[in-house]
Amino acid sequence: MHHLTSARSLLLNSSYEPMRIVSWQKALILWFQDKVEILEYHSMFARSARTSFQLPSVLRLKTYVRPRSTGAVRFCRENVYIRDNFTCQYCGDKLSAKNLTLDHVIPASKNGKKTWTNVVSACMICNQRKANRTPTTANMPLLSEPKMPSWLPTKELELQMEIERAPETWLEYLRFKTG
Repeated sequence: MHHLTSARSLLLNSSYEPMRIVSWQKALILWFQDKVEILEYHSMFARSARTSFQLPSVLRLKTYVRPRSTGAVRFCRENVYIRDNFTCQYCGDKLSAKNLTLDHVIPASKNGKKTWTNVVSACMICNQRKANRTPTTANMPLLSEPKMPSWLPTKELELQMEIERAPETWLEYLRFKTG
């Protein structure tokens, strides 16, 4: 991420929930307007005739903004990966979407449902190792209990969250909170 035009900023609500991705120009405007505090920086600078500004990587709004969409979060593969932070819930490996699978905690063959509370992200190796068993029977405890998220970021953020494209400074803020 060395090119100035690709420097984007993750905008967080005052509650630290990711809201959207903004250009570095918009990030600096929000900062000049005193609407945000800067939590993390890129290693790049924008220079003017008189001064230079380190580009913000993560911003937090000073006042809470009510998220636009309310209601149930759609259950789908991508949203499960986002909820689980693109991390295998058995071994803890962080992977790209193409290297993850969905695993039924209670297998479908044992009437396990395809729901937020019974489906987790898993790497292919763990998914095959667990096979048609429960985590207890397979002696593979889950890293976190699967829950329905109370919110997910905007579509724009979901599309840009292929983990290898997210700057390192964003990752700790993208641990999606669940209900």
